[in-house]
Amino acid sequence: MRDQTVAEVLRSSAVVPLLVAEETTSTLQRLFQLDTELLVWWATEIECVSAIARLERDGQLTRQATTQALERLEALKAGWNEIEPLERVRRTARRLLRVHNLRAADSLQLAAMVAASEGQPASLQVVSLDDRLIEAAEREDLEVVDLEFFRE
Repeated sequence: MRDQTVAEVLRSSAVVPLLVAEETTSTLQRLFQLDTELLVWWATEIECVSAIARLERDGQLTRQATTQALERLEALKAGWNEIEPLERVRRTARRLLRVHNLRAADSLQLAAMVAASEGQPASLQVVSLDDRLIEAAEREDLEVVDLEFFRE
């Protein structure tokens, strides 16, 4: 169906629903079943663990469910590629903060995707659940996946 790389840009928002049941879980499962390569920024694993731990602390996940989510994260991580925190990513993040209404971590994630596109922004498809990051990605000419296409 698609021959482009799908890049998960938005912190852990597009990964956590693959680890724990959320409203968007089935939509994202359908999307990621189609893709052979998943590209994430280097801190995605930590952000996922943070989200899972927060759900456990808030009583939304049992200890067993937390353990299972962390095991699913390890399995998913084995198949993804990470964009490292290079100097050009930092420079791009600084520019993005001045151009778009983004938080620091969001600017780093978007900068990683811009760097990964190697000057060809349409070569990557971005999956995000954050409207502010979606808008910034589109303004940077990155292709954002329309998740409505994958909803039942």
